Amino acid sequence: MRFHIVTIFPGLFAGIFENGIVQRAQAKGLIQVGLHDLREFTHDRHRTVDDRPFGGGEGMVLKAQPLAEALEALGVRAKAERAMSIPTLTQETRKDGAPSHLAGQTRVILLSAQGRRFTQAVARELATLDRVVLICGRYEGVDERISQLYCDMELSIGDYVLSGGELAAAVVVDAAMRLIPGVLGNEASGEFESFGVADAEITSDTEGVPRSQHGAGGLLDYPHYTRPAEFGGVRVPEVLMNGDHLEIRKWRREQQLRKTLANRPDLLEGAALSAEDRRLLDSIRRERA
Repeated sequence: MRFHIVTIFPGLFAGIFENGIVQRAQAKGLIQVGLHDLREFTHDRHRTVDDRPFGGGEGMVLKAQPLAEALEALGVRAKAERAMSIPTLTQETRKDGAPSHLAGQTRVILLSAQGRRFTQAVARELATLDRVVLICGRYEGVDERISQLYCDMELSIGDYVLSGGELAAAVVVDAAMRLIPGVLGNEASGEFESFGVADAEITSDTEGVPRSQHGAGGLLDYPHYTRPAEFGGVRVPEVLMNGDHLEIRKWRREQQLRKTLANRPDLLEGAALSAEDRRLLDSIRRERA
């Protein structure tokens, strides 16, 4: 099984992956861990990976272009292209001639505070794959179009704030690789280990969403976008570019409600919701139904 980690701080993983079970699993050839420096996929002398968000606000957002190029270099195609391809029993070939695994055996995951909960059940799912590509968020987050165009899921490892997705990526690798046959030696041990709480209680956060990690009122954050205004055929929502800050706030609140309902509906139970929030939620539920 291969893990690929896209990060701006590959050095953070040195101590983690050069010791213990992960190191032994690599030495046995049971897993491979590849670290990919996002700055290697930039084209300016400052190796810029972030930019200011459309619509204003604090902090910076990781740009779509370097991330897309990093994923393409790993043989990851956009989801729309993968959906149109016909799976075969042969391996695909990357642009550089190296083999890549079938799209159906690969998962592209964004470590995100807005993601679904990372549980032991998810770890088991990942352990059955040939390849897992992990994108480590930083700053205020990642341009939403990377998730929209490339990612199969967003994962979060706990309801707390981290500076970035690197620690979360290490957690995902460690939890998943323990379930690969041969890694622990005693195959039964991984299946019956206790991890303290039930799967549903092991929740997540990652990319260091600062200040309002779950947004105002305990909700997940809204989508972030930065330059360019169009990427991969997807334009930034016009509301973020029209300069009407009242409309921007309304749009962001609606997106918070949508993402929370989709990924963490449990948070809505304790969230501070206004009458307008509840009206919007009812409308979103009817729309989804």
